[in-house]
Amino acid sequence: MERGFHAHKALNQVAVALSGSCEIEFDDGTNTETIQLNSRDEGVLIRPGLWRVMRNFSEDCVLVVFADAHYDEDDYIRDYDAFKAWVSNK
Repeated sequence: MERGFHAHKALNQVAVALSGSCEIEFDDGTNTETIQLNSRDEGVLIRPGLWRVMRNFSEDCVLVVFADAHYDEDDYIRDYDAFKAWVSNK
């Protein structure tokens, strides 16, 4: 199963695997990087303007994501082509 497939315009997040493991692929519009989360002692800061895809969840994975703001649908970019256009206009 894969999840994510979006970016945020302003929201900062921190993701931590409380148990198990998963991968998060980040795309800034030019480069991609994949991070393996497999320790509750480490997390990853997800800054605005990064497309993310979460995958390869272990059966026991519990992933928690902390956000610095309340839900705002206007902050989401849910279409990859729209994300690429947004990044090129920044």
